[in-house]
Amino acid sequence: MVKDEKTSVTTQIHQIYIRATPDAIWEAITSPEWNKKYGYRAAGEYDLKPGGAYRVKANPQMRAMGLPEVIIDGEVIESQPPRKLVQTYRFLFSPQNQAEGFTRVTWEIEPTSQGFCRLCVTHEMTNAPIMAAATASNFNERGGGGWTWILSDIKSMLETGKLLNEH
Repeated sequence: MVKDEKTSVTTQIHQIYIRATPDAIWEAITSPEWNKKYGYRAAGEYDLKPGGAYRVKANPQMRAMGLPEVIIDGEVIESQPPRKLVQTYRFLFSPQNQAEGFTRVTWEIEPTSQGFCRLCVTHEMTNAPIMAAATASNFNERGGGGWTWILSDIKSMLETGKLLNEH
C-alpha cells in the first residue's frame, strides 16, 4: 500500500498468478454467473463499454442483514477484453461509504509463456479511508477479506473448481 500524506491518495496493488486463460479470468471477473460464486457471493453486473454501468447486487444473506439491494456501484472507464478493465467503484453499505465517493479499480490480465496468467488489481482510493481499510483487510468471520481473499478465491475457483471455503 502506498500513501501520499499530502493528497490522501492510497493505492493498493494486488497480484496473483492463475493457471487459466485470459478469457477464463475475464469471464470470472465480468460475468455475474461467475462472479457471484466467489468472494462475497454477490453478483456484479458490467455494461462493458466506456460509460457503462457497474453494480453489485446484495445476496439474500446481505439483504437479511439490512444492506441495500445494490451494495457497490460504478462506471466502466476502459474495457479491453480479455486483458484490461478500468472502472470506478463505490461502496453503498452506509451513508459514510457513499460520502467517500468513487475510487478507481484497474484489472490487468497478462498471460505468461508458462501457460498461466498474472492478474493484477490496482485500487486507487483518494480520500477513501473506509474503503482502503476494508479492501486491505484480512479474512475474518464477520465478512471481511479484502482484495487478497477475493483474488485467492478466483484462483481457487478457476484452478480447482472449488472455493476456498469448500471442502
